[in-house]
Amino acid sequence: MTVKTKEITFNNTLSASDKIALVSNLHTMLASGIPILETVDSLLQDSKGGQKKLLQTLRQDLGQGQHMYVTFAKFPKIFDKVTVSIIKSSEESGTLDTALDDLKLNIRKEIEFNDKIRSALIYPAFILIVFVLVMVVILVVVIPKIATVFAHLNVVLPLPTKIMIFLSDALLTYTIQIIIVTSLLVLATVYLFKRYRIFFVRLLTSLPVVSLLVQQIDLTRFTRSLYLLLTAGIPITVALELTQDVVIKKNISNAIKHAKNYVYSGKKLSEGFKDSKKVIPPIMIKIIEAGERSGSLDKSMLDVSEYLDYQVSNTLKLLTAMIEPIMLVGVGILVGGMMMAIIAPIYQLIGQVGATH
Repeated sequence: MTVKTKEITFNNTLSASDKIALVSNLHTMLASGIPILETVDSLLQDSKGGQKKLLQTLRQDLGQGQHMYVTFAKFPKIFDKVTVSIIKSSEESGTLDTALDDLKLNIRKEIEFNDKIRSALIYPAFILIVFVLVMVVILVVVIPKIATVFAHLNVVLPLPTKIMIFLSDALLTYTIQIIIVTSLLVLATVYLFKRYRIFFVRLLTSLPVVSLLVQQIDLTRFTRSLYLLLTAGIPITVALELTQDVVIKKNISNAIKHAKNYVYSGKKLSEGFKDSKKVIPPIMIKIIEAGERSGSLDKSMLDVSEYLDYQVSNTLKLLTAMIEPIMLVGVGILVGGMMMAIIAPIYQLIGQVGATH
């Protein structure tokens, strides 16, 4: 009777810069003809944190006659299934240095890709933070002084002003309690997001413009991953199976699965995608068709990924151009409303004084 042993996995993570540095160093030293054990020993000297744990595990596995992909598979938060499969195929075919070079370029593109998304979100986040700070300053500093004046003058206050004074009093009186409740809400939100991540992600990605952006991001990652897998010599059916996990949207995952079933039945990949024209752009299908005819499907997937990368950049610019004025107008209305809640009673008081004279 055989006993099935549990596969060991580690929860260590690496930043994108550390990951690209590790893959780049491995490629450079192996391409220079340095044996892999010497390469790992050399990299271990200056490593720390998650990188050190990874290299120590790699050194131990190599010493026991294991392959590099076995070690990479133990670190799922650093290397996904696509990367592990590429490393496995390249080790079996003796093209590990080439695969590492391709992975290095892919990681660099992924970093640039994420930077585009991050930079598009910085401005809206900055505006939101500034608005919250302005609101807190008004409630903590301005409103208490104005409220004292109004109390002494017995002015009849409009509802917005009463709400502002109530919020100010609550913030000053129950400061610690509000901080605790806010912290608990943030922690609960983070917990719920981690526990039900798929639900929240799908809810967010169902928004009109966001949905288009996520669809383009999914297709970019899918085509880039498929290019790497095909270049590494992995059969297209296995490659399609692996790339189902790199996308977020369910309809794209279903389109890939549908195309995979077409390929399994002996048909072409482009034919499988033609049934999913609502999520797969026609130009992508045409480029894939051209690649299948010329026998260079992997190159076609690279061309598609570069085209979609360009489309993502355009959509991000459009999204940013839409968000900026909307947020500015929204913040302007809210801040203006708060100021009117302060100024309105003053005008009312001036009117009463003028009437008595």
